[in-house]
Amino acid sequence: MSLALESPTTESEADRPERPVASAPGRLHSLRRFWPYLRPHRAALLGATALAVLATLTAIVIPLVIARIIDGPIAHRDFAGLLGPVALVLLLGLLEAAGVWGRRWLVSGPATEFEITMRAKIYRKLQALAIGRHDAWESGQLLSRAVDDLATMRRFVAFAGPFLVIHFIVIPVGLLTLLALSWQVGLIFALISIPLSYICTRFVRRYEVASRRSQDQSGDLATTAEESAQGVRVLKAFGRGAFFGARFTAQSRELQQTELLKVRLDATLWSAMTSLPQLAIAFALGYGGYAVAAGSMTLGTLVAGITLATFLQWPIIWTGFLLAELNDARTAADRYWEIIDTPVDITDPADPVRLPERIAGELRLTGVRFAFPRGADEKSGDNRVEVDVLQDVSLRVRPGETVALVGATGSGKSALLNLIPRLYDVSGGVVTIDGIDIASMRIADLRSLVTVAFEEPVLFSASVRENVALGDPEATDADVRRALDVAQATEFVDNLPWGLDTRIGEQGLSLSGGQRQRLALARAVLSRASAGNRSRIMVLDDPLSALDVETEERVQERLRTVLVGATTLLVAHRPSTAALADRVALLADGRIAVEGTHEQLLRTSAHYRELMGGSASPESEDTPDRALSTSDH
Repeated sequence: MSLALESPTTESEADRPERPVASAPGRLHSLRRFWPYLRPHRAALLGATALAVLATLTAIVIPLVIARIIDGPIAHRDFAGLLGPVALVLLLGLLEAAGVWGRRWLVSGPATEFEITMRAKIYRKLQALAIGRHDAWESGQLLSRAVDDLATMRRFVAFAGPFLVIHFIVIPVGLLTLLALSWQVGLIFALISIPLSYICTRFVRRYEVASRRSQDQSGDLATTAEESAQGVRVLKAFGRGAFFGARFTAQSRELQQTELLKVRLDATLWSAMTSLPQLAIAFALGYGGYAVAAGSMTLGTLVAGITLATFLQWPIIWTGFLLAELNDARTAADRYWEIIDTPVDITDPADPVRLPERIAGELRLTGVRFAFPRGADEKSGDNRVEVDVLQDVSLRVRPGETVALVGATGSGKSALLNLIPRLYDVSGGVVTIDGIDIASMRIADLRSLVTVAFEEPVLFSASVRENVALGDPEATDADVRRALDVAQATEFVDNLPWGLDTRIGEQGLSLSGGQRQRLALARAVLSRASAGNRSRIMVLDDPLSALDVETEERVQERLRTVLVGATTLLVAHRPSTAALADRVALLADGRIAVEGTHEQLLRTSAHYRELMGGSASPESEDTPDRALSTSDH
């Protein structure tokens, strides 16, 4: 992670629930699901496989030609007769080389295109999933699925998968050819297939469990590394680097143990795949030597048989490696489809409402209830009964009005704001804009009406210009500068090494909290200004919390001009921010407790005065909270 401005150019394995492994009947199902995405490339893939089969079968023919040379021209000292067979061997060798080159040339494009397609698909799916679904996944797990697992799939498509097909063709053909040359030598090699089949079956069953565990542990390790990098300031400030280092090391050792188990399984398979064919060659050589000496076998047949047997041992040996790759690919496919198969909770309606050209911007919440998705608790293994964050919220924000939402920490203010652009869906009740239920709108239409700025500003590893113009990529530099001016960010941006072209480090951590927040506010301001009549609602989650008092005052002065004509719902923790609003709504116990102006609530609500850090006025010290219902406004 870069913390500098750039130029423009855990839980233990024992505590973790066992993750699922594909059952035997469906072991290849997750791989077969990729076929529709490979079908457009089937001609190239089949052609590449055919060339590889041709090249390998050519290598089988060469020993047969050598046998004819030894038993023919060499045995009869007919050196003139060598020219034709030797030329044929040379031609076969060139044909084999051409097949190898052609296979690589044909398969490289489709394999990489497949990887890009599937990576784009999972990215689109992650963008479509509701925020609650993202909360249930660790970021490292998502990264490993989108990057590492798809790289594994690409290698399988380009290499392991085709060669498994090739070997299942070449090995039987080679054995049949060997049987035709000498049934005794062929029988020796046929017999070793019995123990090899047993070892392979045992290997596949055990390796798939270890492979899934390894890939999941890699995702956990990536999560810890990412969190430690992003939170390095906190770790240093609290002196907890050693603690997280120990956690990272413990997770690394868990992964090491799993990888060592895979190595032991792999080593056992490779040892068997290597030693048994070599043992068969030794027996074949012993028998063949005796047969040649006894006159029951020609020297050419013996040489051809041993050459062919030596050639066949490599497909047999590499089959062990390919089986390991098959298990890794199958596990990667399982993990990939887990994300793709996750249901999308927030979708466009079947028959979306067509929005009018002009939107007045009246925002109304009626009997709204909300509870965070259960999926997050299930992921962590916590089966606690959920408690609604919002119980029965009813609130009306008139067109052009600014309402501040105030409440204690954890009262659900941010959750309520997230319901407006449907980052979450209500559990009950309804949210409407100009009387239209937002659930009946296309999501794209809704989010074109709503401009958002979050309390925790999210910035990307891009230039200042790109971060501010995120909601309007067509914005000019003049547009960006006007938005920066409202957010009082022009001065510090101009002082950056490359101004608007300065690239901000990951998460914007190279900037102060106030600078990040002002850039996020400028983004919201620009999005509001660029959308014209369609962006009528602004949702601001305490956008000034990280600013000093003097800067906040200047921002508020400019912000008042932006809020004119816009329906605005903002979370406020400071009296100065609450005073910016036409009206204040106090959220408590999942409901709107009282409403009124900032001055009214300071006089009438002890709870509000406590939240604002003020003292009671003499005229209201003994006055209980008076709930001003929405009907009073």
